[in-house]
This record gives sequence, structure tokens and C-alpha cells, in this order.
Amino acid sequence: MTLHTIPLKAERPRERLLAHGAHVLTSPELLAIILRTGIKGCDAVSLGHRLIEQFNGLRGLLSADPETLMGIKGLGMAKTCELLAINELNRRALEEDLKSGQALNQPQRVKHYCTAKLGHLRVEHCLALYLDSQFRLITTEEVARGTLTQASVYPREVIKSGLKHHAAALILAHNHPSGVAEPSEADLALTRHLKHALALVDIRLLDHLIVTPSGAVSLAERGQI
Repeated sequence: MTLHTIPLKAERPRERLLAHGAHVLTSPELLAIILRTGIKGCDAVSLGHRLIEQFNGLRGLLSADPETLMGIKGLGMAKTCELLAINELNRRALEEDLKSGQALNQPQRVKHYCTAKLGHLRVEHCLALYLDSQFRLITTEEVARGTLTQASVYPREVIKSGLKHHAAALILAHNHPSGVAEPSEADLALTRHLKHALALVDIRLLDHLIVTPSGAVSLAERGQI
């Protein structure tokens, strides 16, 4: 069943989008435009609704890994690639925002960017966002993977990359796959240790974000930097 076969009791999703704008469509309708076709007994809009329910929301769906998506009835290689591409385009759009404007002036965008990068991961990853003197994003690099401790994040390597990129500041971000955003004692100890090490080469540690699938917590906002 395709979008063309949806009864015209009301406008189809594509027609409604063009006539009224994307904001008037429901999430299943927007997904239907991407999916284009449903499966036997289930049109594209109904399939979109099923997928959102199965993954507990759009964030879960768009951050799912290729193997999981390919294993779902109604999603082949083409649809899986389209969903993965949308998620990557979203991350790159957020990255462009941070490269063109001051990170300090848009903390919510920083949180959204880090959540898009890390929120769906099942193993802890730690990223460093290197910023220039205007606090615009220069680049993002992974600095550790696995359980986060002072031993797993090497300040020397973070400093080395910071100097290479001529960074004036950085934001650290790592995910808690458990979904609990509360920083551990190891998180706080690492923050203090890295802040001191970076200060020796005049690089400011602006923030340390704890990321979960539902969002990010800022240690700077909590007065723990």
C-alpha cells in the first residue's frame, strides 16, 4: 500500500505538507512521506505509527543501528538507509550551527548535538568539542570509549589535540547508557583533573555534559565545573 492509495477523505500527507507546511503533519505522516510504501494490510502512515511505538519515539527510531532496522518487516535496505541518512543530516545541521555561532550562547543546541551523537550508544563514549576563541566549534573528536575514568581519558592526548586545533576552550561530553544522568564520583574527579591540566596550556574547560537518550545534563549549569 502506497501513499497514493490512502483514501482522499482528507488530503494525503504530501499534499498537506505542500499546502500547509511540514509542521501540520503528525510524526507518522512525516515518516510515511519518507517510507513511501507500507506493507500488506498496513499503509505507510500506519507503518510509521507502528515504528514510532516500537522504538518508543522518534529518537529511538532514528538512532537505531542498521541491523535492527533491517530486521523489521517493511524496512529494507533502501528505507533503512534513508532513516540513517536523516539522522546523520540532523547531526550535521546541528554541527553547522555550532560552527557558525558561539557555543556558550546556545547551550540547548550543544546539548541536542551531543545527545544526537551519543544518546543512542550502548557503550560509554567520551567526546571533546574543541572551540575557538569565539567559542565556535572547530571539530569534535572521540577521546575515550568504555567506562570513563581518569585513566581512560588521557589529558595529555586531549591537550595535544587542543593545541593542534588551536583551541581556546573545549566541552567534554560522555554518555550514560543506563539512562541515569547523575554524574559519578569518577565523572567529577575527571572533570577537576582535566580542567586543571587544560588550564596549564590556557585552554578552558567550559562544560562537561552527561548524556542519556532523553537529553543531557550540564555540570557547569549545576556549578560542578
